[in-house]
Amino acid sequence: MARVPSKHERDHHLDFEGFLNNLQDWELSLKDKDKKLKSQSDMGKMEPSMLNAVSNSSNLGVNGRSHESKEPGSGNSKKIGAVGVDKRQMVKTSSVNHSSTAREEDYLKKYDAVSRLSSGFMRDDSSVDANSEKELGNEFFKQRKYKEAIDCYSRSLALSPTAVAYANRAMAYLKLKRFQEAEDDCTEALNLDDRYIKAYSRRSTARKELGKLKDSKEDADFALRLEPQNQEIKRQYADAKSLYDNELLKKASASLKGPTQQVQKEVKLDNVPRSMPKISETTRVAAPKTESMEPFISSQKNHNIAKKELKESVQQLAARAASLATAEAAKNIVPPTSAYQFEVSWRGFSGDRTLQTRLLKATNPVALPEIFKNALSAPLLIDVIRCIATFFSDDIDLAVKYLENLPKVSRFNMIIMCLPPADKSDLQRIWDEVFCNKEVAADYVEILQQLCPKYCIIKQ
Repeated sequence: MARVPSKHERDHHLDFEGFLNNLQDWELSLKDKDKKLKSQSDMGKMEPSMLNAVSNSSNLGVNGRSHESKEPGSGNSKKIGAVGVDKRQMVKTSSVNHSSTAREEDYLKKYDAVSRLSSGFMRDDSSVDANSEKELGNEFFKQRKYKEAIDCYSRSLALSPTAVAYANRAMAYLKLKRFQEAEDDCTEALNLDDRYIKAYSRRSTARKELGKLKDSKEDADFALRLEPQNQEIKRQYADAKSLYDNELLKKASASLKGPTQQVQKEVKLDNVPRSMPKISETTRVAAPKTESMEPFISSQKNHNIAKKELKESVQQLAARAASLATAEAAKNIVPPTSAYQFEVSWRGFSGDRTLQTRLLKATNPVALPEIFKNALSAPLLIDVIRCIATFFSDDIDLAVKYLENLPKVSRFNMIIMCLPPADKSDLQRIWDEVFCNKEVAADYVEILQQLCPKYCIIKQ
């Protein structure tokens, strides 16, 4: 889910935009000054030629003759006046050009610096993106700098939340033994992509460390179903299953310890000998029943009766525990929000159609496309339709709503077309015998007849 920026962040963003606008205005004013300086520079370049023309004209006299002065004792004459002026003008023009060029170079340096600063600000949003932050976090993770990696992943998620970034941050949390944060991040990743195997695997690890062994086994089981050939996930599932089974055995032994001891106290086994006498086959066949054997036979009968009563007591206890577990599970049923939650609960109620029906009825029919998205499997679809058939006659309206909304799930048409022949035959039978039997009202029959093509049902 995209994070909503706070008011402070929005104000900061507006201030930054204002700063960029001021920079752009300053840049435009500098460009105007640049144009003016260039025009002055062009004028400076034209001055030497103009001055040469003036000096040439000044070297001529009134009648077109140049002014000459003869020094005493010399026959040579020297041109004066314009030549001196021309040199002075050239020196002055050269100094003007030099200062103008210096100012221009200084301005260009400043202008380039401002341009680089402005362009740096303008590139800030585009260069610092979610993917670069994620990649930087991956580099920190490889260097075992897990806290720095978490910071990078957090910035990436703030810019653009993705399942990969959440799962990567969860892995960093696992390395720091922050298992609750790791579980939460994996859950967020699965909310974005409920088929992401790494998120299931890492959440299974986090839940194992948190003592949630059942949930850990279910995560590993779902990951293994998505990728059955993954050896690492196979080992993880075996480990999670072993831990969960051991926990169940401990709970079962603790619950049976008290009743078993009570039954053993009530049954008298004092007359049962500690060891049976060794009797050969011939002796056992030929030996007649004597009065000395009667106490042993009586004690043997008492022992068998005790075993039978103990077995019945354990069975009653197990039945009572199963009944209590079913009632407790029924209380804890909540509407699922994803395909993973629905399928885990559905498989948890396997063999108990009553609980599966309660789970299905707790799910809004209209929400089915959003819940399953593209994660609906063929076995689950057929099992859901079988469940609908069990309460169809008691609640036709609700059953029809489920049948209407299931085809809206993504890839439904492909699933129906690729059903195994046995499932297709079973679906046809359910449709004919339950959904379209003679006792169904005509209005519902019409709706179901219209749904036949979507379920690939042949109308009878």
